[in-house]
Amino acid sequence: MACGIDIGGSGVKSALVDLTTGTFIGERVRIDTPEEATPEAVAGVCRQLLEQLQVGDDVPVGVALPAPIVHGTVPFMANLDKSWTGVNLTELMREHLGRPVTGLNDADAAGLAEVAFGAAKDVPGTIIVTTLGTGIGSAVIVDGTLVPNTELGHLEIDGYDAESQASAGQRTAQDLSWKKWAKRLQRYYAHVEMLFSPDLFVVGGGVSRKHEKYLPLLDLKTPIVPAQLLNTAGIVGAAYQASRTRTS
Repeated sequence: MACGIDIGGSGVKSALVDLTTGTFIGERVRIDTPEEATPEAVAGVCRQLLEQLQVGDDVPVGVALPAPIVHGTVPFMANLDKSWTGVNLTELMREHLGRPVTGLNDADAAGLAEVAFGAAKDVPGTIIVTTLGTGIGSAVIVDGTLVPNTELGHLEIDGYDAESQASAGQRTAQDLSWKKWAKRLQRYYAHVEMLFSPDLFVVGGGVSRKHEKYLPLLDLKTPIVPAQLLNTAGIVGAAYQASRTRTS
């Protein structure tokens, strides 16, 4: 068992996770992200969540954050208060939670969850998990080992930042049909395929619930499948990584 915390722009969510199945033990708890989402304010919310869940001192805790985390430190922040820049997440959480934590990027957490318990379970080789939302998040996992902090949504393709053309947010903003959006996804995934030659693509994000409208329109050498864990992936992946870090 481990505990995962998924910090988002609108809410901070947490649950205890059964690491044999990747499912929640009991209920998920959620608190709105503070309007001024400073490191101290968000860490305070994380403490409240652990108190609500009555997480024991011996339970590993993982925290997924919408930012890269390099050797524990946040180099920049787009979706929370800019004061996160330069903050050491592990030190911050240790101070506020009174325990060690494992910090990782939220897309990386979702990727690990899909490899451990979801659509990529038992698939060897290089797995690329993308989350299609307002932007495009990515996770690269090679034979179970995470290559952290990839930003494949920011690849430049045809002179544009990829996510500015191919994200689910842009499909909505530009009122693109599924067919027109699929053409943009084809260009994006074909480019990533050329760069990495992965063994499997997994597509997450809320729009993956409608995968039948666009995935069959893609023509790739690499198999591409919808994610399975969806809204639970961030919490599950954070808990899973915390457990692996504790035992390594």
